[in-house]
Amino acid sequence: MSEAIIINNNLSKQEKYQELIPQLSALVEIETDLTANLANISAALHQTFGWLWVGFYMIKDNELVLAPFQGPVACTRIKYGRGVCGTAWKEKKSLLVPNVEQFHGHIACSSLSVAEIVVPIFDKKDEVAGVLDVDSERFDVLDETDVLFLEKINILITTLL
Repeated sequence: MSEAIIINNNLSKQEKYQELIPQLSALVEIETDLTANLANISAALHQTFGWLWVGFYMIKDNELVLAPFQGPVACTRIKYGRGVCGTAWKEKKSLLVPNVEQFHGHIACSSLSVAEIVVPIFDKKDEVAGVLDVDSERFDVLDETDVLFLEKINILITTLL
């Protein structure tokens, strides 16, 4: 497979994910480097959905540390239990935040971000190894469909750890 993601823009969100996931799977199965794979996954998601920011934070020295992403400059380190990312890590569950201003303790890496999804990445021992973070500058973009399919993408990432 070439390093190209081809998605029909006339599809529904669910159909876009259904086209994207097999392409991501094929892309990462030929590459063993985690950073390269996370970079391509974040680029593919950004390209497909046009979100403000999409990327990864991986746990290092008991903090979430910025990893490959697409979008504006981001927070570099996030502590356990802080913000949406740190809370998803602590609670070991996906968080959909339709309005970040209503999330107690939200960390504003970009003032443009108004909605966010964070999905934990679990290692093979079922411990959180990092998170996939998506930010939108629109309130009406992120929903449960995204959570469902981003969780499926994170299962793919687990096989890389």
